[in-house]
Amino acid sequence: MTPSKLSQWAGMAAMVAGVSYVIVGLFHPLNELASTDTRTWINVHYFACAMAFFGIFGMVGLYVRQAEQSGWLGLAGFVMLGLWMGLVLGFSFVEAFVLPELGAVAPRFVEGLMAMFTAPIDGIDLGILPTMWLVSGPLYILGGLVFGIATFRAAVLPRWSGALLAFGTAISPVAALFPFAYQAKVTIPVGLALVWMGYALWSETRVSTAAVPA
Repeated sequence: MTPSKLSQWAGMAAMVAGVSYVIVGLFHPLNELASTDTRTWINVHYFACAMAFFGIFGMVGLYVRQAEQSGWLGLAGFVMLGLWMGLVLGFSFVEAFVLPELGAVAPRFVEGLMAMFTAPIDGIDLGILPTMWLVSGPLYILGGLVFGIATFRAAVLPRWSGALLAFGTAISPVAALFPFAYQAKVTIPVGLALVWMGYALWSETRVSTAAVPA
């Protein structure tokens, strides 16, 4: 396994993460008890798990490719986005594999967990989970904004993919102004940015690998 092959796989992972995030944005159902045992809810959170899992590996490749040129700004964005993806992976795993089974036996707990995403929690003690979810927001916004700016400045990967990532994460607070059915759509530019960056990394290393004589 050569460095070029690893970069290729990282580019593919970033593309899978981006496509998965677009699907989450397009089809995410309402955060309510009635949604948790539907096929749409389960499938969407499978894709959310894929976004976070493959996104972590994809981000490693995207950062390493431009580490020297992006400097400390790129490192800071990479760390924050990586931490956010790790948190999302944990939450999404619970939403995909636990909540659909838990809704029938502990609906009050599931309602409290749903309220964590949309409204103040009433009478349900979720321990550290609300704090973790609260921290994930700034990690996402600042991580995407900083990594996007670093990518734009480094000019190793397509500069406008970095601009799209920065824009997509920066506008995420605006989603709160929309009805919930439209809030998840704000994630689509970020997914597209990951696909763009991942394709650039994959195609670049694919071409360089093909150019090496056998």
